[in-house]
Amino acid sequence: MIGAAVALLAALAIWRLLPAAGSTDIAAATIETGTVTRAPFADYLPVRATVAPRLTTLVGVLAGGQVETLLVQDGAMVAAGQPLARLANPELRLEVLTREAQIAGQLGDVSGQDLAIERNRLDRAGQLAQAHYDLIKARRDLSIRQQLYDKGIVSDAGVKSFAEAAAYQEQRVKQLQAGGASEARITALQAARLADTRTRLSGNLAMVRSGLDALVIRAPAGGRLTNFTLQPGQSLKPGDPAGQVDSEGAWKLLADVDEYYLGRVAVGQSAQAGAARATVSKVLPAVKDGRFRVELMFAGQAPAGLNRGQTIDVRITLGSTQPALVAPIGGWLDTGGSSVFVLDADGGHARRRAITIGRRNAEQVEIRSGLAPGDRIITSSTASVKGDLLNLR
Repeated sequence: MIGAAVALLAALAIWRLLPAAGSTDIAAATIETGTVTRAPFADYLPVRATVAPRLTTLVGVLAGGQVETLLVQDGAMVAAGQPLARLANPELRLEVLTREAQIAGQLGDVSGQDLAIERNRLDRAGQLAQAHYDLIKARRDLSIRQQLYDKGIVSDAGVKSFAEAAAYQEQRVKQLQAGGASEARITALQAARLADTRTRLSGNLAMVRSGLDALVIRAPAGGRLTNFTLQPGQSLKPGDPAGQVDSEGAWKLLADVDEYYLGRVAVGQSAQAGAARATVSKVLPAVKDGRFRVELMFAGQAPAGLNRGQTIDVRITLGSTQPALVAPIGGWLDTGGSSVFVLDADGGHARRRAITIGRRNAEQVEIRSGLAPGDRIITSSTASVKGDLLNLR
């Protein structure tokens, strides 16, 4: 009887020591645990943002040619319109000179027509003045003859010829005046057309001359010149990029965010970038390698001492802080957060339990179902565990 009892106790001990079917043994010292609690949940997103110029303006090439002279170096501060480099293009210079000569000849023709119009106007004025003088003279002669006729010195025939001459001169003045008015209207219309032609030719001449100015590469805006890597003798085509001008002292932040937050990050949300405040200004929804890009603008003046490419820790506020059932962040979320191993009361075993999670931040994850306050969970990664039971040794 004693032997049977010892055998039974030995069997029970062996059964307790042997792992259960489908369970996995794991060293307790290699795992991390945490406790589910009800606590304030701060709904924010921590990201690592990169400092970038708020405005970047590309430097383009308007006319092709070879780089003849470099006037500034990469990294220099430039003003809007400042010459950066000078190009050489003999063919363009010859074409500009040819076009200048053609337009100058056309302008000379317009000036000649203007001169002809002015000459005609002067001639018409001279004819009208002569007609007025002849009319005055004819009327004076007629008055003298009329006085002689009244005294019986001359006959009717002597007065009639002078009366006809005065009538002719009067009719001549009227015809010249009527013709002058019609000619003035035509002349005004022709002068307006010539003025328009002159304006267009002058504009064409200015554009042709600006073709040579296009051989000078200029800064499109003020700021710091970057990526300006031109070399003397280098050939450039119209439209080729020559560098860029970055706004100096005006910065924005660029951050790549996990696609998990794509539906939660929105324009207008506030953020904390060190000691400065910022606002989400743009969300680019295109996902690449599981991440999307967010742009943030500083609220007010950007912090001093920032440099392009510098990284800053930023906390984007997604919502208000509210009480919630939360668990510690850890490697257990690598599998998606649909289940977690919950420790038994004795701490010797942990069993897989299906859960539902919600929002998360850098320290906490919201538990929506499956856990209760006080539950102890394994927070380290358990992705390699296939079963639903862990034996802690």
